[in-house]
Amino acid sequence: MISKLFSDQRPLMVAGAISFVCFVATLGLSLADNTQILGTNRWIKPMKFYISIAIFVWTIAVLLQYLPNKERFSRMTSWAMIIVFAVEMAAVTGQAIRGTTSHFNIGNPIDGAIFAVMGTAIVINTILVGVLTYHYFRSNIDLPPAVVWGIRLGLLLFMFGSIQGGYMSSRVGHTVGAADGGPGLPLVNWSTVAGDLRVPHFLGLHSLQVVPIVGLLLEKFRVSGRTALTVGFAFVYLAVFMFLFAQALSGRPLLSL
Repeated sequence: MISKLFSDQRPLMVAGAISFVCFVATLGLSLADNTQILGTNRWIKPMKFYISIAIFVWTIAVLLQYLPNKERFSRMTSWAMIIVFAVEMAAVTGQAIRGTTSHFNIGNPIDGAIFAVMGTAIVINTILVGVLTYHYFRSNIDLPPAVVWGIRLGLLLFMFGSIQGGYMSSRVGHTVGAADGGPGLPLVNWSTVAGDLRVPHFLGLHSLQVVPIVGLLLEKFRVSGRTALTVGFAFVYLAVFMFLFAQALSGRPLLSL
């Protein structure tokens, strides 16, 4: 399967591999350099983004592999996403090197322009995923129904997470009830004293992996009513996403430590 993906979806698979190598490199840098940005090691954000992007583009490679009769769309989508994330990670990594924040940074014209470019890149990516979602609902996918519906609903939930991320950007901050950069959970740094919009954002984006995997597992074990269970799981996932979004908006943290 992996060798076939590297053959058929080479650009995305190679991009994911490069992103994973960068994840390992920034992990090493985080251990060697303890420079802080808003109380967090400056390499933590690039590290998290590199691994997240690797997982995302590999996931998209798999989804494009099963999309029938859309070779031109697949090529265009692959290269567009690669360009989008190259721009995004150049900004995130460059700002980390400069010792400043990348997201929500409008303190001067240069930082504001960088944040605007990042936002534009993510809007483009969201549109691309939206078109992919449309094709998955319109096409006859040669996969078991539970898996197909897991993918379709995972894509829709991803769109919810992306739109919620746009709302977060419009607020120019992710913390509700306190300033960004306060006490947070280890590694993810989600606020432990106020609401944090990154919590539902994380859940929404990774529905793209979680919901299809649930459908795949239900199919693998031949669970009775597996398609309905996959759809039901997606609705529960949406309910949890909405609850966490409401919790963050109310200024309450996921966990108080």
